[in-house]
Amino acid sequence: MQTPLNNELVGRVRAKFGTALVEAIEDRKQAIVIVESGRLGEVAQYLRDEEKFDLLSDLTAVDWPKREKRFEVVLNLYSFAKNERLRVKVRAGEGEQVPSVAGVWPTANWLEREAFDMFGIIFAGHPNLTRILLPDQWQGYPLRKDYDIIEQDTGWVRENLGIESGQ
Repeated sequence: MQTPLNNELVGRVRAKFGTALVEAIEDRKQAIVIVESGRLGEVAQYLRDEEKFDLLSDLTAVDWPKREKRFEVVLNLYSFAKNERLRVKVRAGEGEQVPSVAGVWPTANWLEREAFDMFGIIFAGHPNLTRILLPDQWQGYPLRKDYDIIEQDTGWVRENLGIESGQ
């Protein structure tokens, strides 16, 4: 169950970034802050340097195709100093770029590439935003909810391997 969150951390983030902090909630004892996409880089830098969230343990995305901003980019942070977790989310529309946080947390490099490969989300400022799991010639983004994996697999196998897919 989600409830509004207004703890000391949220107060400090809200004081520093104002309306860039869109929402703060707690869900199953997990603190979640939703920030404006364009401000993600500076919020990430602040969370690492000032709030001591020194580990980006995961970065992924969720596709909500019926929403105006169909993608949620989700960053899971951990502070060793505080033994505390924080989830940061940004919402992005189709074709809308999200600032890369690879310069803040090096682990974001491959995680952002995976989100690009699977969802097609562009991370502005990423040092090497190329496919990481699928072949370079692959068409489309398999984790989008409107993606037909069977059609794509059949076509790719036929074109690149010269055989019919076993699908």
